[in-house]
Order: sequence, then structure tokens, then C-alpha cells
Amino acid sequence: MKYLDIDESREFDLIILGRIAIDLNPAYTDLVKEEFGPLKNVHYFEKFVGGSPANIALGTTKHGLKVGFIGKVSNDQFGDFVVDYFNEKGIDTSHITRAEHGEKLGLTFTEMESPSKSDILMYRNMAADLQLHVDDIDEEYIKKAKVLLISGTALAQAPSREATIKALMLAKRNKTRVLFDIDYRAYNWRNADEISMYHFIVAKEANIIMGSREEFDLTEKLVMPGMNDAESAYHARIVVIKHGMEGSTAYTRDGQKFSIKPFPVVARKGFGGGDGYASAFIYGLFSNWDIIDCLEFGSAEASMMVRSNNCSESLPGSEEVKAFIQEEKEKYGEMIARV
Repeated sequence: MKYLDIDESREFDLIILGRIAIDLNPAYTDLVKEEFGPLKNVHYFEKFVGGSPANIALGTTKHGLKVGFIGKVSNDQFGDFVVDYFNEKGIDTSHITRAEHGEKLGLTFTEMESPSKSDILMYRNMAADLQLHVDDIDEEYIKKAKVLLISGTALAQAPSREATIKALMLAKRNKTRVLFDIDYRAYNWRNADEISMYHFIVAKEANIIMGSREEFDLTEKLVMPGMNDAESAYHARIVVIKHGMEGSTAYTRDGQKFSIKPFPVVARKGFGGGDGYASAFIYGLFSNWDIIDCLEFGSAEASMMVRSNNCSESLPGSEEVKAFIQEEKEKYGEMIARV
């Protein structure tokens, strides 16, 4: 990876720390075709593995990276489902452990009312992923990773918060590069000050940071409030700031700036694109692409995912993304996504 000095001999390209959940989406199959509509009217659902870190693990694996996962899941049938699914897809599950006191995987019911209106309904009381413990963090495992991806949601509560910070410290000690996906979700956080404190602890040590403008504002609230995008690129090797439909911009430590716009598609939902974006961008980095090409690949996969009915099963492989980019450029012009 030309933007980071990493040990290419390590076993895993990427080890991800964070949540695994269950998504229950309005069914859209050959047998059952729910039209767009409010959640209260939906009768049939499809079950998928969910949670942004889990989706990124699946997405990067689909692109051919070797991926491991550190997480906690429920000790029940849903826990079996997600571990079996990860194993089937080739993700290392040796450091996914089971909750011991009845905690359950988070459930996400998705609402798709129209191409421009969608929402989610979360159930995360006693969430299994937030029971990750410092004893679950294995230094030898982290030493096997070229990059450790930390999801910000893992910082929302103890004991997961302390486990995440321990993983960060061990990564720094062993020269495992750190990618911080801010991944802010309002649930499980108690107040804005906690968000800023714990996000900033990880951000200031990360080599790569990815997040929306809102997520950077929350991270910087206590230390450096009111910063703009260029000022937010304060120390990391690469900082990616997303602005939704306005596109995204990457800043590198050497002072360069690269911007990209979304590829136009008819959306089925307004979520899931960020996980595809991260998966494709990370793949581009590991392929030693220029930053603008990583951004374009990420933007393309994000557009592909917002038009799909789920956030995990539909994650595309590299050739599918390349074909999509070619199709879009033939339709709209060569520089459609580049600013």
C-alpha cells in the first residue's frame, strides 16, 4: 500500500473490530414483491447479516482481501447464523466470541417508502456487540493484520469501549496501521461530550479516517470545534470526508486534495452506500491505486448499493464495479464522477 508503510508479510490484509447485527428488510423477491411503503404495512421480511463493520468485512472479502473480525455475537440461533455466514464467505471468525449473559444481536428493521425516502428502526437493548471485553483482544491476532479497522460504534459503551482502546494501543505498539471508520449512530451514546472524547482518542492515533461531515464535527466538538474539511485533515495519512449526494473529498498528509461525485442511479434506499464505499475504497488502497481512483471506485460501489434491497448480500465484486463504472461513463460521460 503506497500511502502507508505496512508489513506485506502479515497474514491478514484487514482485521475489523465492531458490531455484527441482523437486518430485516422488506421482502423483494420473485415470490414476494413488497411495493415501497411505510414499515407498518410490511408483512414479509428478508433476513441478512448487517452492521456496517460486518458489511465492510463482507465487501472487502468480495474484492479478494483476506479479512478477520473481532466481535461479540449472541449465543443463540442468530449468532450461529452470522458466524456460519462469515465462515461461508471466507472471513476468519476465530476471534468472534459469544455473549455470556443473554445479550442479543441488534435487529435493524428497514423502511423503504420511496426512492428518496427510507429509514431504519433499531432494537439494541442489551446489544451483544457492546459486550466485547478487554480479554477478547489478542495481541498476537492484531500483529497478524496489515490494517486494523475500528468502527466508532464500538466506543459507545463499556466494556466494548475499553476493549476497542486496548486494540488501538496494541495496534500502535505493533505497527499495525489503523483505519478509523467513525460510523456514528445515535443509539447507545449518552451525550455529545462522550462521543467527542472517545472518537478523538482513536482519531488522533489513526492513519486513515473516514466519516461524514457530521461525524467529524462530533469528533472534534470538544477539542477543535467549527473546523472545515481541510482543517479536519489534521494529522492522518488519509482523511476521507463524505457529504452525501454532494460527493466526498480525500485529503492526504502531503497536502493533496481529491474530490468525487456520486454516480447517478435510481435508489431503493438511502443507507448501505457507505459500507460499499468503504469496501471499494479500501480495496483500491490495497491495490496501490491513486487516491482519485480509490474514490471513484468507492463512489461507484456506493451507488450500486443504494439501489439494492440489502446491505450485505448484494455487495459486488471488483469486476462488477468496473463494469458499472464503464456503463455509467458510456451513458453520462467519462468524467461523470470526478470533480
